[in-house]
Amino acid sequence: MKHSLILVVLLLSCGDPALPWPSSPVHPELIGEPARLADRGAALQRLAGRYGHYDVVAYEEVLRGAPMRTFVISYGITELIREGDTLLQRDRFCHAEHRINRAGMRSWMEDAAVRAIVPPDQPVRLREEAGRWSLHRPATPTLIGVRGDPSQPLPERRRDLDTVDADGDGRPGITVHLEVEPGLRGRVWMARREIFEAHLTPLADGRLVGHVEDRSEQRTLGASSPLFAAEADPHQVEDPGLSPLLLVPLPDEVDGCDALMARAGELFPEAPGFLGD
Repeated sequence: MKHSLILVVLLLSCGDPALPWPSSPVHPELIGEPARLADRGAALQRLAGRYGHYDVVAYEEVLRGAPMRTFVISYGITELIREGDTLLQRDRFCHAEHRINRAGMRSWMEDAAVRAIVPPDQPVRLREEAGRWSLHRPATPTLIGVRGDPSQPLPERRRDLDTVDADGDGRPGITVHLEVEPGLRGRVWMARREIFEAHLTPLADGRLVGHVEDRSEQRTLGASSPLFAAEADPHQVEDPGLSPLLLVPLPDEVDGCDALMARAGELFPEAPGFLGD
């Protein structure tokens, strides 16, 4: 949920026009018949299990007078664990991809950086209204690449950040790779405070479908070139149709990230892009 989770917006402008958002919802095929569950006990029994996790978060900010729009697509494994009358949600992320609304621009992270994001297990709120069940995973702020109190905002000044090499590449924080055009590449080192919520509806076919709310923070710790060293402050687009979340029941043989990603094409929809891309 990615969630998501994970974002760098490219900090260089170019002459190419900014591509518009696609129509919302980006995955209309995910809409389905809600599950009919007799009571809370039946809901707990039905929902407990292991799921493939796919989410998209849409971000936007204005850089040098032009809109910079980004989709961050996250893949992982979510477990809903029954403990008595409670469901705990455990998220482990495997892989992330970025889509940017400028032709030729891209950014990416190594899987080691994505897998360094380990949110705490969180009880979900299970609710029924007029026969329709819903799940809400409240936010649990999680620090990546920095030590401190996750309930507090990240310090504004870099020297006040107690950084750690979260992805094991010898650099502080987590590393994001950037390519502005062929041959012009760079790296940015980031500290993150991941803050996301999940809203889900169980469907009759066993899937859970909903959307992600993201209020994450990030700080730039350094860069391979001054061209990439500026701070970015992206915000999630308010339209929930641009930030879908999907949980798909997993077969037993999908027992980890490598097995999940080997079958991503059959488990999850094709990631969205921008109109004209």
